[in-house]
Amino acid sequence: MSDWLDFPPHVLREYALLADGERGALCGPRGDIAWLCAPGWADSAVLSTLVGGRGSYSVSPAGPCVWGGYYEPGTLIWHNRWVTTNTVVECREALAYPADPRRVVLLRRIEAVERDVSVRVQLDLRDGFGGRSMRELSLGDDGVWTARTGDLRLRWRGAHAARPDDEGRLLLDVDLPGGTTHDLVLEISPDHLPDPTDPNALWAATEHTWHQAVPRLEDTVAPRDARHTYAVLRGLTTTAGGMVAAATLGLPERAEAGRNYDYRYVWLRDQCYAGLAASVTEGHPLLDDAVAFTSARLLEHGDRLLPAYRTDGRPPPEETPLRLPGYPGGNPIAGNHVRGQFQLDTLGELLQLYAAAARHDRLTPDAERAADLCVDLITRRWDQCEAGVWELHNDWWTHSRLTCVAGLRALAAQRSAASAAELSGLADRLLAETARRCTDHRGAWQRAPGLAGTDAALLLPPVRGALPATDPRTIATLDAVHADLCEDGYVYRFAPDDCPLGEAEGAFLLCGFVMALARWHQGDGVGAFRWFERTRAACGPPGLLAEEYDVRQRQLRGNLPQAFVHALLLETSHRLAHEPLS
Repeated sequence: MSDWLDFPPHVLREYALLADGERGALCGPRGDIAWLCAPGWADSAVLSTLVGGRGSYSVSPAGPCVWGGYYEPGTLIWHNRWVTTNTVVECREALAYPADPRRVVLLRRIEAVERDVSVRVQLDLRDGFGGRSMRELSLGDDGVWTARTGDLRLRWRGAHAARPDDEGRLLLDVDLPGGTTHDLVLEISPDHLPDPTDPNALWAATEHTWHQAVPRLEDTVAPRDARHTYAVLRGLTTTAGGMVAAATLGLPERAEAGRNYDYRYVWLRDQCYAGLAASVTEGHPLLDDAVAFTSARLLEHGDRLLPAYRTDGRPPPEETPLRLPGYPGGNPIAGNHVRGQFQLDTLGELLQLYAAAARHDRLTPDAERAADLCVDLITRRWDQCEAGVWELHNDWWTHSRLTCVAGLRALAAQRSAASAAELSGLADRLLAETARRCTDHRGAWQRAPGLAGTDAALLLPPVRGALPATDPRTIATLDAVHADLCEDGYVYRFAPDDCPLGEAEGAFLLCGFVMALARWHQGDGVGAFRWFERTRAACGPPGLLAEEYDVRQRQLRGNLPQAFVHALLLETSHRLAHEPLS
């Protein structure tokens, strides 16, 4: 066995996501699993070449090939597909679903589509972001490999012919006759592994569970993309209800700019976006997940509410640099500084979520109490400086106040007359004070009282009901964003300095969908579709979207996939199929 491959990072648009709600893996175009944390989202990675860690698990054609791939509709079952010089080979990939929170089950089925194929496989799991090699390697009489890495146990089936090399990797050549398949099943857990399940049964359960979990979404303007993005959001959401903001850490938003974050935690705002997207026409289960997880955090933490949590409800850890090279241009960091912030806009988003649940008669008693807590917190803290939607320095951010206005008005529509009057009165006071402090010379909303320039996020509160589409400030802000923050059909969040757009950071894909919603809110269907189509096209073959897009280089930037971008894609796809409310 010679010429076994190493797997340097690829451009982000070429990675596919495998996820089961409890953890996620990124699979590259050469059949390399470049990222997998085990057993859960925020645990250390056992495969981390994405950020420069050692280790590998790859299934790759032995000869020259070109790559493509596709998801089975409405699932995160991915097919890597390679066309070689004389045949086609595929590898069907998935994390077994439904998931066991304590056990990773990674399924890979090699398929010789037409003629005989030769495939190379290598396995080198290394816990601790590549720092702990496999040990206690053993091949049982049943042809199953077992080993340990760190505190984890592993079992690998379908690789009885594999042999360890001098570096401790398991290497396997698979020669497969045309029209046949070969299954590989990798299991990882800190616990004793149960008796193995037949691969066919695992695949059948995975297919069935995905088909039950993802609605058809035929009432949207882009059913295929809507189903795919729902599957992505479903795959990022645990059985306990928490949705991680992204599957990865340390992927840079801008080369050497120092903006490298760990998004493997649940941002309450992002989960509200997903819940609202799932509630546009009917109450899909993602709405219930969002209501359950966020209300539990509110009831537990009250006025100590954080912007983000681990999936088990604990605060995220402090930031810690990882001793790894990082994704090119980046510097990997585990943990997140957000644990020390207060973000007022989150309270407004929560109220919008609870109002949506009430509209579908899905507001639980706990969520009722959580909504009251939100109102109390807004009443007491709306005039305080805070970090806002973009998590910058503390300031009196306009977007935060307008988001609270939208949330108060949305909840008022679901309450009794007396309660509605109280909520509306508070909304009116916030709006009046925000208008006094934060309207610029053009009549548009500016970012903060002492901070000139507008912000694309300010387009969203009117869509959510903070102000009418016809309000002069709504129209002036839309004009200002068009004039100041748009380039070649993409939208930047704000202008951080006097440099041309694109030099300081990429376009924000979230803001592209927000622009589509703003045009829809104005009754401009053609404009709405233009922004929607331009933004949703900023992806590679797997259809995943990151936080930012480099307009000039046509590349994704930042952690992948970014949940709130997919949430706004889903919402926009729903709303563009219906007329805006007057």
